[in-house]
Amino acid sequence: MATTPKKSAAKTAAASNEASFVKELAYILDQAGLAELEYETEAVAIRLSRVTAAAPVTAAAPVAIAEPVAELPANPADHPGAVKSPMVGTVYTAPEPDAPAFITEGATVTAGQTLFIVEAMKVMNPITAPKAGTVVKIFVQNAQPIEFGEALVIVE
Repeated sequence: MATTPKKSAAKTAAASNEASFVKELAYILDQAGLAELEYETEAVAIRLSRVTAAAPVTAAAPVAIAEPVAELPANPADHPGAVKSPMVGTVYTAPEPDAPAFITEGATVTAGQTLFIVEAMKVMNPITAPKAGTVVKIFVQNAQPIEFGEALVIVE
């Protein structure tokens, strides 16, 4: 008496149901225009994340610049003063939701100063300034998902 075919059929049906569930979550992610979706129960944890090549577009009012700013390269991560994300996660610009940001554009930072916190797998990782300098440009917003190697800020 071989029970293997029944077990195999049961495993195939379970895998099919799981695949169907993940497809439904992906559909919700797509339809809602979300960048990330997490689903967690005691039995399973699923995290879907959309990888996009383009940075988010924001509208800003024109600002008068007092001094000339050096042109940034097409890929900010190629800039010699770029501080890049060492991991995939969610970046936080302040230590707490109601606290002021760690840094602002134009601020002076010291080597080792915390610039951001990146949450990866429920662990908070401080991102520090590799050198002293001035914050030229901040590329991320609070609670934004980020990728490995993505430029977070330029410090010159």
